[in-house]
Amino acid sequence: MIKADLQKLNTRRAKKQSSSRYVFRTCCAIILTAMFSASFFYVWLEFVEEHNQTGHLLGLANLLMAVLIYGGISILLFNWLGGYRIGVYRKANIVASQISGLFLLNIAEIFVSMAITGQFRFFFDFLWRYALLFIVQAVADVVVTDIMVNVYRKMFPPFRLLEVYDKHEGYAKVLPHKLNSMQYKYHVAASIRSSVPEDELISEMLEYDAVLINDLPAEEEKTILKLCFAMNKRVYFVPKISDILVKSSGELNQFDSPLYYRRNLPMNFWERMWKRFFDVLLSALAILLLSPLFAAVAIAIRMEDGGSVFFRQERCTIGGKVFSILKFRSMIEDADKDGEVHPAEDEDPRITKVGRFIRKFRIDELPQLINILKGDMSIVGPRPERIEHIEKYTKDIPEFCFREKVKGGLTGYAQVYGKYNTSALDKLKMDIIYIVNYSVLLDIQIIFETVRVLFSKESTEGFGEEQSWYDNDASSEEHVEENP
Repeated sequence: MIKADLQKLNTRRAKKQSSSRYVFRTCCAIILTAMFSASFFYVWLEFVEEHNQTGHLLGLANLLMAVLIYGGISILLFNWLGGYRIGVYRKANIVASQISGLFLLNIAEIFVSMAITGQFRFFFDFLWRYALLFIVQAVADVVVTDIMVNVYRKMFPPFRLLEVYDKHEGYAKVLPHKLNSMQYKYHVAASIRSSVPEDELISEMLEYDAVLINDLPAEEEKTILKLCFAMNKRVYFVPKISDILVKSSGELNQFDSPLYYRRNLPMNFWERMWKRFFDVLLSALAILLLSPLFAAVAIAIRMEDGGSVFFRQERCTIGGKVFSILKFRSMIEDADKDGEVHPAEDEDPRITKVGRFIRKFRIDELPQLINILKGDMSIVGPRPERIEHIEKYTKDIPEFCFREKVKGGLTGYAQVYGKYNTSALDKLKMDIIYIVNYSVLLDIQIIFETVRVLFSKESTEGFGEEQSWYDNDASSEEHVEENP
């Protein structure tokens, strides 16, 4: 058992660290919100002085109400998109989330302003004013956020983690390197075997900010989790598929025993209807707006080697249905003419000059908007896989078929939060997180989160010689779970 004095000491230390970070982020949120609201106030005041002949909008109450509405919407959007998470995400990710929030904020404010004035004839007037406001805010945001993140990293050193492991092989060997890659946030400072005596383990845990549970057998993982809870110690662990499935369970409080339940139902009629409505609307609009880009890319591909513009490949979507996916061709013709699957590597000689450019910015994926319009795919969903890959994955990961509960997507949870070379098991877990937590708002969030992916080189990494597309060490669960 943990001694009371040690537990209290650890609790005070954890609370002090956590509260300081929270206070700093709160101050940053206040500064950002005030900065955006003040810039809006300047634009709004200029407008009402120019167009409000009766002067009723110049009253203090009306001006204050307009600013409060703008500030309130900004708080909702930034909280939703993670724009206030200073020090939590990378700079590029935070800025991308904030700029996405500013874009939505100023679009919404056009309609709010028309409602306040009661004059829809001011639409274009508001449009150019808020477009300029967005540009100014975006530039200022980049500068201010950069300063805030730099100050945060100087004030708060990375969390020092104690890794508790069983065997350093396979995934367990890679996980500490993944955390250490975010050196401004995490530092796996030491490691200890889970088999050591409990007193020794507790003594070690007290020296670090957090614990990393790295691929332990189910019973040992449960023991460490309970120990961290008792010590008020921050803990990180990789969820098993079963953990993800029960995470969003409901509570049933009709008996004198705690009971959780999951309905495990597919999307209902209204969810399917709204998802399809947005798929058709957004894909048709995107095709119309991007048609000049489509034409330019098609001409460039044809001019480089005279080959076909599009690349077609059979993929699987909802219910295992097979369809032909469309892409702009980024490799030489017949790149897999020997019939074998050859995943793209970082410096693959088969990739053309045009192909290298369009792959970097994901332009090669845009023809899939046609697949979405046809109904083969959705804008958001698990990435449609090749038939051969599904057969391989399913042998070692039977749960891989869970991905086929929804349509394959152009973007998705795994595409936003993972990498191109993320293991099959990790991609599956992220896809299941999307499926069990599906909502229209989650789709919208993923669409805007996709913007930040373009700022991250990691998301488009190919496979080097040391990592193949298929992770042969993957299994349906890292360890067999036992009933308590």
